[in-house]
Amino acid sequence: MPHPVTAKARDYVGGATPVHHHPRAQLIYAGTGVMRVETASGCWVVPPLRGVWIPAFTDHEVTMLGAVEMRTLYFRPEAVPDQPTACCLMEVRPLLRELIYALLEEPVDYDQSGRGGLIAALIIGELRVLPLAALHLPIPKEVRLHRLCRTLIDHPETQENLESLADQCAVSSRTLARLFQRETGMNFSHWRQQARLVEALGWLGKGESVAKVADRLGYRSASAFTAMFKRALAIEPSRYFDNDVIA
Repeated sequence: MPHPVTAKARDYVGGATPVHHHPRAQLIYAGTGVMRVETASGCWVVPPLRGVWIPAFTDHEVTMLGAVEMRTLYFRPEAVPDQPTACCLMEVRPLLRELIYALLEEPVDYDQSGRGGLIAALIIGELRVLPLAALHLPIPKEVRLHRLCRTLIDHPETQENLESLADQCAVSSRTLARLFQRETGMNFSHWRQQARLVEALGWLGKGESVAKVADRLGYRSASAFTAMFKRALAIEPSRYFDNDVIA
């Protein structure tokens, strides 16, 4: 279709999409619920008030962390030439949220010179000023490190240090540290903290208590987890979803 922006609504009770891509760029947004979006280069948890920007033809998988009302915008690439060329997390401000729902009220082949066209133009304009969020978990491409990182994502509670993980990869701890920095742009401790924060947001978004999330992540106490969370995101985990805070 020639329309620069189209919108789609789909509700899920859980589950995941297969890995796929689209010829249009996407802004994946959840009106309610929490999603995890993964590509070959990274992983993002998407609570309400956030969306993930996916450039055209980028393979991705979306996992629903419970019931999710997914509301997606699709953009012809030429309509948004100044948008990021890599996936990233964006804030979805109240105006954009209302514009998404307004476009969903229009026919798919809306009149580009009428109300639908005006809404689409406003969406494109609003997209240009959306703040980007920094909480992102890069996924390395190097085979050994990729396998190790997937294990740490699946088992964020593990307390193994860099030396024991290096033994599992049959490399020195110095080599593994260099791999982390080269492949992710982070040292090991920072990457593991990001991995735990990403998982924490998914559980908190589903209504888990701070104490239970702390236990799932292997923290000795809820207060230790809260201190880490506040240092990283400048807000207590119990308040994160009650505030318009960019992470």
